[in-house]
Amino acid sequence: MTESVSLISPRGYCAGVDRAIETVERLLRERGAPVYVRGEIVHNQYVVKTLAGKGAVFVETPEEAPEGSVIVLSAHGSAPDIYERCAARDLEVIDATCPLVSKVHAEVRRYAGKGATVLLVGHAEHDEVIGTRGEAPERVIVVEDVAQAEAVQVPDPDNVALTTQTTLSLDDTAEIIAVLKRRFPALQSPASSDICYATQNRQDAVKAAVEATAAELVLVVGSQNSSNSQRLVEVARAGGAESHLIDGVGDLDPSWLDHHPRVALTAGASAPEVLVREVLDYLETRGYSRTGNEVPTDEGVVFALPPQVR
Repeated sequence: MTESVSLISPRGYCAGVDRAIETVERLLRERGAPVYVRGEIVHNQYVVKTLAGKGAVFVETPEEAPEGSVIVLSAHGSAPDIYERCAARDLEVIDATCPLVSKVHAEVRRYAGKGATVLLVGHAEHDEVIGTRGEAPERVIVVEDVAQAEAVQVPDPDNVALTTQTTLSLDDTAEIIAVLKRRFPALQSPASSDICYATQNRQDAVKAAVEATAAELVLVVGSQNSSNSQRLVEVARAGGAESHLIDGVGDLDPSWLDHHPRVALTAGASAPEVLVREVLDYLETRGYSRTGNEVPTDEGVVFALPPQVR
């Protein structure tokens, strides 16, 4: 059988990631180094190292940035106390929070303001969930799985609201949400899903590619701490394919290709196309012919940059 690698699209950068990276790059060009960034601007090791090489300084806390300096807050969103601590140090805050994450923060504030207990479906240790929960820590309960959904207790079952981490799988959250709706019939929820368009589109594309190409192996370019990249691997495996998450071509184990003539290749929403191309080049040296969509994404979604860098 002819060996082929199918490029899955959409893949790679979403609008929120594009916005966050461009924010840091523009600040570096216009104001010069150093530019301080709280946390990883996006969850991708290559991106972080590249920006650090250009003069970005990544810090864990506002207190690590010199008083009066510029600090960029990452795409994952930050809790209110982070903004307060920045203000206390007279830092100029450039907020690179993804607008879709900001939407979830606003929902939490709105529900909590009405006295509701907010059930936040997500991974408790993920940066996005930490920031979202920080909007009303006394009112938010993180629900990670079906077992927790079955067990969670709230003060008033008639005043409960639902939000979700943006980078989860719609399939994964469906069962959890179904349990919560059964247990709390009065559960309030947003008019539209919190799961972001890019997360859903990339998962749908993986499902379709596995089915259409009968791919036996799906390679996902992305970092281990990237939630949406991890979900792509899970979606591929659920479709019956072997799948691995790799930061780049250096992580690709050649033995994975044994007896797998049909390979599909995609990337998480924070992984740059240059890494996809390096994997693709390697596969071509192994005799794989390239098929699929050369254009990473034509989703047509663009978010305006923060006002300080427009």
